[in-house]
Amino acid sequence: MGIFSRFTDIVNSNINAILDKAEDPAKIVRLMIQEMEDTLVEVRSAAARTIADRKEASRSLKALQDDVDDWHAKAELAIDKGRDDLAKAALAEKARATKAIDGVNATLAALDEGLDKLNGDVSRLESKLADAKARQQVILARHDAASRQLEVRKKIHDHRIDDALVRFEGFERRIDGMEGRVEAYDLGSKKDLAQEFSDLESEDDIDRELQDLKSRRAQRPAENSKAG
Repeated sequence: MGIFSRFTDIVNSNINAILDKAEDPAKIVRLMIQEMEDTLVEVRSAAARTIADRKEASRSLKALQDDVDDWHAKAELAIDKGRDDLAKAALAEKARATKAIDGVNATLAALDEGLDKLNGDVSRLESKLADAKARQQVILARHDAASRQLEVRKKIHDHRIDDALVRFEGFERRIDGMEGRVEAYDLGSKKDLAQEFSDLESEDDIDRELQDLKSRRAQRPAENSKAG
């Protein structure tokens, strides 16, 4: 891709739109900055060549202007000496030098226009480059934060954690079973407080019933004697 085509793409680019579509914004920003820096170097090199061309054209212009003045002076000298033929030849050379000056002036005008454009291009490219570098820090920070969050989320959703939880729940169920067997061994071996009081009350009832029965049995011989 040529320098000016690439430069146009960069200057007219929408950095936000590019980054929104990028899978790795940090990488894209680095590539964009590298591309901008490379392009800026090339634009500056083009400007340097244009400046050199302008200096060379300016020297050519001065030399041609000196030729015009020199041939004009020679034409005047030839006229003073009565040499019209030499005067005509000098004026012809002066005309050729004058025409060449017009061409050099046109070249200088084009070079000046090119330099103005390159100067504007450099300014716009430097602005884009500064914008990209400013965004790079923010994007890299966001990218790093997002990467860390992604790693955490991956670990949270890792099947190994689910497996560990399943094993943990299984271990809890094993403990529940062990505790249940312990409690089963205690069934019937101990009486709670309410049961003990209930047993005492039952014993009292039985004792009273025993005393009543004894009393009735004791009264029977006496009744039998009276009856005889």
